[in-house]
Amino acid sequence: MKKEYYNVTGMSCAACSSRVQKAVSALAGVTDASVNLLKNSMAVTYDESALSGADIVAAVVKAGYGASPRDSDAGEKKRASAPDPAAEELRRMKTRLFVSLLFTLPLLYLSMGHMLGLPLPAFLLDERNAVAWAFTQFLLAVPVIAVNFTFYRVGFKTLAAGAPNMDSLIALGSGAAALSGVYAIYTLAFALGAGDMETVRRTAGNLYFESSAMILTLITLGKTLEARAKGKTSDAIARLMELAPPTATVVRGGEEYIVPLEQVAAGDVLAVKAGERVPVDGVVTEGHGMVDESALTGESLPQEKVPGDEVTGATTSTFGHFLMRATRVGSDTTLAQIVRLVDEASSSKAPISRLADRISGVFVPVVIAVAVAAAAVWLLLGHSFDFALSIAIAVLVISCPCALGLATPTAIMVGTGRGAAAGILLKSAEAIETAGSVDVVVLDKTGTVTEGKPAVTDVLPAPGVTEDELLTCAASLEKLSEHPLGAAVIREAERRGLALAAVTDFRQTPGRGISGICGGEACAVGNARMLSELKLESPLTARGTALAAAGKTPLFCIRKGALLGLVAVADVLKPTSRQAVAEWEGMGLDVVLLTGDNARTAQSVAREAGIRTVISDVLPQDKEREIRRLQEQGKKVVMVGDGINDAPALARADVGIAIGAGTDIAIESADIVLMKNDLLDAVAAIQLSRAVMRNIRENLFWAFFYNAVGIPVAAGALYSTFGLLLNPMIGAAAMSFSSVSVVSNALRLRFFQPKHLSPREGDAGASGESGKTAGAVPAKAPVPSATQKTRSLPMKSIVIEGMHCMHCSGAVEKALRAVPGVREVSVDLASKTATVEAEGVSDADLSKAVTDAGYEVVSVK
Repeated sequence: MKKEYYNVTGMSCAACSSRVQKAVSALAGVTDASVNLLKNSMAVTYDESALSGADIVAAVVKAGYGASPRDSDAGEKKRASAPDPAAEELRRMKTRLFVSLLFTLPLLYLSMGHMLGLPLPAFLLDERNAVAWAFTQFLLAVPVIAVNFTFYRVGFKTLAAGAPNMDSLIALGSGAAALSGVYAIYTLAFALGAGDMETVRRTAGNLYFESSAMILTLITLGKTLEARAKGKTSDAIARLMELAPPTATVVRGGEEYIVPLEQVAAGDVLAVKAGERVPVDGVVTEGHGMVDESALTGESLPQEKVPGDEVTGATTSTFGHFLMRATRVGSDTTLAQIVRLVDEASSSKAPISRLADRISGVFVPVVIAVAVAAAAVWLLLGHSFDFALSIAIAVLVISCPCALGLATPTAIMVGTGRGAAAGILLKSAEAIETAGSVDVVVLDKTGTVTEGKPAVTDVLPAPGVTEDELLTCAASLEKLSEHPLGAAVIREAERRGLALAAVTDFRQTPGRGISGICGGEACAVGNARMLSELKLESPLTARGTALAAAGKTPLFCIRKGALLGLVAVADVLKPTSRQAVAEWEGMGLDVVLLTGDNARTAQSVAREAGIRTVISDVLPQDKEREIRRLQEQGKKVVMVGDGINDAPALARADVGIAIGAGTDIAIESADIVLMKNDLLDAVAAIQLSRAVMRNIRENLFWAFFYNAVGIPVAAGALYSTFGLLLNPMIGAAAMSFSSVSVVSNALRLRFFQPKHLSPREGDAGASGESGKTAGAVPAKAPVPSATQKTRSLPMKSIVIEGMHCMHCSGAVEKALRAVPGVREVSVDLASKTATVEAEGVSDADLSKAVTDAGYEVVSVK
């Protein structure tokens, strides 16, 4: 089997891409064909013994489109530098909309202004100038028709092929209106020549030029709004390629040479200094350093690299200096593989077929049949050809899909605007449609569920030593180390306002820790290996092992040969992550944690967040594969992530949601972007998507309702009984009213508010009780705190010892909420206090609840 990529030209809508895919898939030997409308590309897997690439191109051409093989030898950078199809489409649509409005507005004024009492040029008012009046309208309509001629070209082509789409409806309605106007000009000319002023007056009231232009302009407006909502997925590849440094430092004969990255060959020895990006994949041969791999592996903490360790291209050296031997270069690097995965995953996304396009396949033939049948019936009944023709044109005009064409883009526009106001960027209509029907939420860990940077979680001093004393010693040494874990210790010391001591004789031992003279005393900070080599035994050693088992990194501080205590550092859970998981479970969605971090850390984070399913130790390729595996089980998957390593998975998922604080690559690969870096916004995005799709279905119903009522009237169903025919102006008014109703309905989305569980109910959901009915509260409902002044119940402040992380504060809050009489609880981890709003509750009851939870009460006030 062979897989090839093709560029496809001439596609303008989902029906076009569907037709191309259908034509290629029908070829014998083709096992898979995937067409990407946004990128104007196609991926085809086929049997080379059964057909050739030329046969595939011929099938596309026969379907009415153009195709050419993509140059497989062209570099990724060359492909990424090609113009963005979505941006080009938006530019073209804006030009068409500008020209359409420029001529349609004066045309409407000219054709309908006199009905509103507006002044018109005198030479157009007299009946004897009817031809000039009609011809002026014709001249104004021609530019609108010309600039939007693609509707006619595509519409009639698909109609002739037996696969009509929305363009076919537009072409028929607008074309019929324009042709009837031309016919009316000739009628006016002949009538004036014959002095038949009655025919002049009747014909002058039946010009359809304004209808023809208005149809095209309104649909162009809708298409422009739709093009504006399209994402820029293709930008992800270009941004990925920018991660690779342009040059590398090659060591040859003991000398360093800076060469272009393309000249690096497998086996070359490269030098990497602090602050530089690793050029290619390889193995460290000399020296040591700390490498930030979070963008590629999801590991939240920089990893130490010593001789024999593997390093990956596009990662960043944050500390140290080392030499490496290149093992994989060019298209073989991990970064290049990720680029291919993003490209293939985005290409495999079949465009979502819009409901209106599907219905138009039936609606268009029915409308044509009704128009022809109505004309034929009235002719058989003895009416004139002009009468029968006007009936047929009226049917086509009233059926023209102004409201139908606006039903989707207006709801999309208002929905995306409402989302943007809330910090949720919905990048395409396809994303909105799909997000409303997903059933599995897959979460990245680092930077998505967790904060994405290390923080101090536990400060455990030895007996006789205070926390501040321990932190002062550790932070004073770490200030000289530039180690990321040390930065967390320094931030904690600064938060507590501690004054750091001067350090002399500073030393760093790779793989062990740091040491120096602090305040005139020998001090050191290191890992368990340093502690073992110094043969120091303490009960804190076991605590350090337990903390490590919980996914934290313990740092032991030693002074004058004795253990001063330990400081634990970890990537902590975001404040809203636990509630977001509960929200999804309450909506009936399965939640999965998918991370490149180790199983121990992943399980620890999952327990805190209330996530039941965990997949850990996965590479970027594995993340994409896991998403595909879920999809093969029939699941519709939404992926939430923020790193480069998430880009393939974001592109492969049915819907990709990127945290706004994440990398540009993740943002470009995703379908939805959260600007506020809050998982609750991901919950709101799915709720908003469901609301938009519900609104679209309502819009389509009303659009078809007007057609269902208007078409029979236009066909003359009421003429025999009541003598009523559809006046063109009444038809135009009905069409306008249908559009107004659709737009008004869409504007209701401006008042959309996400419905979230209350914090207490959210905790219950995360513990497995998400099935309970919850009251809706605003997404950003304020949490009562000690600083609020207005209280209806007595307040008590409890100082608690032993809380070190978000899990601890959560446990304390849960214990206090369980006390009868307690109405509200707010726990502040930083000040180690709990503020309780309660009635008829004694201090002893509160103290007992905290003590039973495993924590020590210092005071209750």
